[in-house]
Order: sequence, then structure tokens, then C-alpha cells
Amino acid sequence: MSSKYAFTKSLKEVRFLFCQTGEASAATRSFITRAYPTMKKNNPNIPILLREAQGTAPKVYARYDLGQEKSQSLAGLSDKQIEDAVSGLVKDGQ
Repeated sequence: MSSKYAFTKSLKEVRFLFCQTGEASAATRSFITRAYPTMKKNNPNIPILLREAQGTAPKVYARYDLGQEKSQSLAGLSDKQIEDAVSGLVKDGQ
């Protein structure tokens, strides 16, 4: 799992948006609880932001060099699918 979270050098920030109580964000909260320590350990200098807001649909954003930003909805995805989506985004800037 640790190699999945070795972020590309062009990645400047990862941002998760989700609801702290909503059912649609349950898998996202589970993923963050499980994977955040590993992501932060492998990438101590890259900000990983967690934004909780009531009624917010789960989504992840990745910001790269020159202000380029990509996002992906996490609504309806399982923990494993979220892991695959995040892994794809953090390696996308290569």
C-alpha cells in the first residue's frame, strides 16, 4: 500500500471534501481513517487537507504544478474504489 501513496513530485496538494455524518461519505471517512497515516508518512511535505461540511458530496481534488487541478467524485464508491481513484489522481501529474 505504501507505494500507492508515494505522490508524484508535481503534486502540490490533495484535498478531500465530505460530510462528517452522511451515509454517502461513509466509505470516504473509512478510507481516510485507514489511509491518511500512510499517505502522510510517505509524503510529509505535501498538504493533505480534510474538509468536512454538512451535506457535502464526497470528492477528492489534486493540485499540481502551475495551478493545474483535477477532481473526482467519490460518491457511491467502495473503500477499494476510493483507494484506486486517489492512487490514480496522485500519480496523474507525472
